[in-house]
Amino acid sequence: MAIDSTLIEAFSVSLATFFATIGPIDVAAMFAALTSGVSDKRRRRTAVRGVLISGAILLAFALLGEMILNVMGISLAALRAAGGVLLLLIGIDLVTVKGSGATTTTSDEDQEAEESNDIAVFPLATPLIAGPGAIGAVILLMAHADGNLVEQVAVITSLLLVLLMTLFSLLLASRLQNWLGVTGMHMISRVFGVLLCALAIQFLFDGIAQSGLISGMAAG
Repeated sequence: MAIDSTLIEAFSVSLATFFATIGPIDVAAMFAALTSGVSDKRRRRTAVRGVLISGAILLAFALLGEMILNVMGISLAALRAAGGVLLLLIGIDLVTVKGSGATTTTSDEDQEAEESNDIAVFPLATPLIAGPGAIGAVILLMAHADGNLVEQVAVITSLLLVLLMTLFSLLLASRLQNWLGVTGMHMISRVFGVLLCALAIQFLFDGIAQSGLISGMAAG
C-alpha cells in the first residue's frame, strides 16, 4: 500500500509538472503557425520526428542529466537563459513574419537543400517541446526520486504520457490551418509570437535570478 501511494503521488506530481512545462496545447498552436503552407504528409512526419527527438533528449537528461551538467559545468540557470535567447529569436520571427534563421532557413541554406528548413529538430523538438523548463523538470524530478526505482518509473511514465499527448495535439494541429485560413494563421502567429517573446524574457529573468548574478553585482 505504501508503494502504491508513493507511485500515485510521484506520477501525479510528475504528470502535472511535465504538462505545464511542455504544454502540449501551446506547442500544437505554435506548430500550426510554424508549418503554415506545409503539406499534411510533411507536417505529420515533422510532428512524429519532433516528438521522438524531444523524447530522446528528455530521456537522456532523465537518466544522465545531473552527470552531464556537472561534467560540463553547466547550471540550470544557464540552461534556462540559453533557452530564453532561442525562444526570443523564434518569437521575433513570428511577430515580424520574417525569416532570420531561427524558424526558417537562410538563403544559403535554401541553396544547399530543400529539406534545410525542416523544423523537427529546431525549434520543435528543442526548445518548444524539450525546452529548458522540461529539461530542468525531468532532472529535478529524477534527482528528487534519489534512487527510488518506483518513483523513477513514475516520472518516466508520466513523461512518456505527456509526450504522447503532445504528439496527438500536433497531429490535430493541421486542422487549425483549414479552419482559420492564411489570414487567421498569420494572426495567431503574431499573437503567439508576442506571447513567446514574453515567455523568452521570463526564461532570461529566471536564469539570471537563479544564477545570483544580480545579487552578486549588488553586493559588490
